[in-house]
Amino acid sequence: MSSDAVWFPEKSQIEATRLYQWIKKLGYEDYDTFLKDSTDNVSWFWGEAEKALDLDWYSNYSKVLDDSKGTKWPRWFVDGEVNAVHLSIEKWAKDPDMAGQKALIWESETGEVINYTYKEFAEEVARAAGGLRNLGLKKGDIVSIYMPMVPETVIAMMAISKLGGIYSPTFSGYGADAVAIRMNAAESKFLITADGFLRRGKEVPMKEEADKAVELCPSVEKVIVIKRLNREVNWNMNQDVEWGDMLKAPPITETVRMESSDPLMILYTSGTTGKPKGAVHTHSGFPVKAAFDAGIGMDLKKKETLFWFTDMGWMMGPFLVYGALINGASMVMYEGTPDFPEPDRLWKLVADHSVTHLGISPTLIRSFMKLGEEWVSKHSLATLRVIGSTGEPWNPEPWTWLFEKVGKKQIPIFNYSGGTEISGGILGNVLIKPIGPVTFNSALPGMAAYVYDEKGQPIAEEVGELVLTKPWVGMTQGFWKEPQRYEDTYWSRWENVWVHGDWVMKDKEGFWTITGRSDDILNVAGKRLGPAEMESVLVDHPAVVEAGTIGIPDDIKGESAVCFVVLTKGTELTNELSKELVALAGEKLGKALRPKLIFSVSDLPKTRNAKVMRRAIKAAFLNKEAGDLSSLENPSAVEEIRKLGKQL
Repeated sequence: MSSDAVWFPEKSQIEATRLYQWIKKLGYEDYDTFLKDSTDNVSWFWGEAEKALDLDWYSNYSKVLDDSKGTKWPRWFVDGEVNAVHLSIEKWAKDPDMAGQKALIWESETGEVINYTYKEFAEEVARAAGGLRNLGLKKGDIVSIYMPMVPETVIAMMAISKLGGIYSPTFSGYGADAVAIRMNAAESKFLITADGFLRRGKEVPMKEEADKAVELCPSVEKVIVIKRLNREVNWNMNQDVEWGDMLKAPPITETVRMESSDPLMILYTSGTTGKPKGAVHTHSGFPVKAAFDAGIGMDLKKKETLFWFTDMGWMMGPFLVYGALINGASMVMYEGTPDFPEPDRLWKLVADHSVTHLGISPTLIRSFMKLGEEWVSKHSLATLRVIGSTGEPWNPEPWTWLFEKVGKKQIPIFNYSGGTEISGGILGNVLIKPIGPVTFNSALPGMAAYVYDEKGQPIAEEVGELVLTKPWVGMTQGFWKEPQRYEDTYWSRWENVWVHGDWVMKDKEGFWTITGRSDDILNVAGKRLGPAEMESVLVDHPAVVEAGTIGIPDDIKGESAVCFVVLTKGTELTNELSKELVALAGEKLGKALRPKLIFSVSDLPKTRNAKVMRRAIKAAFLNKEAGDLSSLENPSAVEEIRKLGKQL
């Protein structure tokens, strides 16, 4: 047991979890033996996992895993017939005990609330499917979704699936070029968008960006527009269809039966160079992995409520949908920003909708820390029992603030790391073991995770590459129309080994720590330094709110650390403070790893889902090409850093 652990589950808490009860049912007395067996025999494990989730197959599978094409190209649940919309909604809509339960709770930035029961949700999906079929959508057609977080976004996803189509959700904050790149890569036949949405009380236009994107995408035949704000927008009579008009077609009651390995959606991720990668996910892949991680991992139970602050264009958007609905829980969608009109908006949402499981990012918590805990204490968080966290590594101070000030040292923080191509997590904090700050207490069951050194050998208590040696349910079925790029990205370093791109360490007590992306790792005088290690030291200083670290070429050390800090309001980076920060880093990390330069900036470049983009920092500072920056929330932060680099 780690001496650093701060949350210790009581016996009654452990025994109440779905994970513990499942392990006992399978005949195990201890978690570690079960975990080993879950990766020694992945076929057995995922067969048992789908039974534990009580999936409802149209036609049962003949074999859990077919790996005859190798580890890179597994087929799961061979010959099984299924549809993600049936697993998520229709199964429960037909259940008398569940039909009247809330499936979707939506709140707008202005406070408007709309609820859908499972029965109502299924009816709305049937209406949308009827409209889409009337417009010509058929099995295998691809639909891009460029939408804010509104109910119609999920209704559209499900309706497309019901007809056997493939949907590709795109981040709502993208501009036209970024949307067009993804639509062209997918060769989308339809685009579903809105006239706009609200952000901090202001109208954000979408239709104009959608129109520009469609001009660049010849494959698009129809644009379906949801009048979210009832704005005056340009209308192409030959191409544009209003969502409400589309719904006038007769509803479709029959759901297309899909093969387990049929594509469900294409999720595009930003590449460091070149065009985005389209991760292909299947009807029995992403939904099952997301449902397992939420239900068995995070202990989400039937009739509970999951709220993840995210966008449908990021992986955690579809995770929210399938993680909640397949488990018979309610999902909360929120359209606005989490601190508007007041800094307590997120906590008010949790209280108002009796949220049991809340998902956030470390960056979001760092921003809340600055505002003080009084905004949290205004609301009762009595229903909240698990806090999920993903997107980036933690620093100790914000993690501790969340655990102590929000969770009152009682609510476990489920640190969760994986990715778009994973369909969920590789590492997590299972709720039957102690949890420590910033770390993960386990690889998730079914995930054969190891740490490898430069020679491809497993190591312990040292930093190395996070790898996976066995396939798993939810593993992307390659990149859309780019199988070789997929193999080159994940499988080219060591034979039959997935190299994830995270730099990690596993200590002797079994706790994992992510120190950064392996392409962000610094090599200072032969010593490897994860940027998160340096950043954690700096934000421990009371004057520093956020920090970003990059490596730049150094004639003597090979590489030196350069740090960018966001300081508390009214604080300036004086020579004295700069020396203090350098000395602090030397004290904590060793003199050889002290930063060469420290700069004060007004903000760090971040994506809309709050990831700090270190490659954008590095490219700007060195005045180099940064690759795809279309997901940036604040491009001005990049220009500020670029100017600093030019001054040297």
